[in-house]
Amino acid sequence: MSVTHGKMGLSLTQEILSHLGLANKTAAWGTLGTLRTFLSFSADKDVQRLLKAIAGQDPDRALPGSRASPHLGSGVDRIAILDVLTNRSREQRQLISRAFHERTQQGSGSAEDVALEILATRTPPQLQECLAVYKHNFQVDAAEDIKSETRGILRDLLLALAKGGREAYTGIIDYNLAAQDIQALKQAEGPSTERTWVLVFTQRNPEHLVRVLNQYQWYTGHELEKTVRARFHGAACVALLNLASVIRNTPLYFADKLHQALQETEPNYQALMRILISRSETDLLSIRAEFRKKFGKSLYSSLQVRLGWFLTWSPRASSFTSTLHTVGHIHGLENSWVSG
Repeated sequence: MSVTHGKMGLSLTQEILSHLGLANKTAAWGTLGTLRTFLSFSADKDVQRLLKAIAGQDPDRALPGSRASPHLGSGVDRIAILDVLTNRSREQRQLISRAFHERTQQGSGSAEDVALEILATRTPPQLQECLAVYKHNFQVDAAEDIKSETRGILRDLLLALAKGGREAYTGIIDYNLAAQDIQALKQAEGPSTERTWVLVFTQRNPEHLVRVLNQYQWYTGHELEKTVRARFHGAACVALLNLASVIRNTPLYFADKLHQALQETEPNYQALMRILISRSETDLLSIRAEFRKKFGKSLYSSLQVRLGWFLTWSPRASSFTSTLHTVGHIHGLENSWVSG
């Protein structure tokens, strides 16, 4: 995780989460219990507040019925952490724990996360160029490094994506294949069925996969992502969830990545530059539209507000200023396109 206070802050929160999960039952209104379900509950908002508290930033304004937290310029804000976790029911704390785990892994910018992003979102010509440059610079095939640095289904996913064997869309909808894939994923629950997930997620064309994801929910009553969270854990779970996000809506996937990079204690400049530059000639207008739709503000203004101080003195400012300036050229286009 990229929160600068690192292991101390995370271990503290995780310890509190584990201790608070010991209760067997949650009190409801009208019982003699002291802890009740928080009515305005949002796992995402609570995770965001916990991350700010760990970083020692000003916590969000206290929610109704909560104790106000003092401003701590540095160090972990333990009062804010306790304020969240001691005012949530057991079920709510479990949701916070899961969301916290996924958020910190997804926002970590790990090598595996970046590799998946590149392998899953580049066109076949772009991917071949990336792999060729990788071999030229490091004198080894990317596949060999993937084999040595990863394991399990994550390794299989990355190797399959690196082969670039995804089927091309022919314009013909294969309803039978979609039904077969849905049935195969529904039945793929044992340890020997991971190959099914790799095959479907890395070989089928995106248009087919969108249909599979949508129809899977219709057949089962829940999104495929729920099955992924129940079936897989750790890096494999994050990888499959990221792939599903790319398949459903690639611009939204990158909008979320940019937002995560901006929300870290110190903005993830590498992630910001990588995404903004690589998508500037592809779909950056769509990314900006999704960013505004989901977060209620423009990407351009978010970059200016969050990075204003950095652009004035940092040694890295010149390269990032060029990137930001490139994004700024289409600021007016985004406003007219979103409003239109």
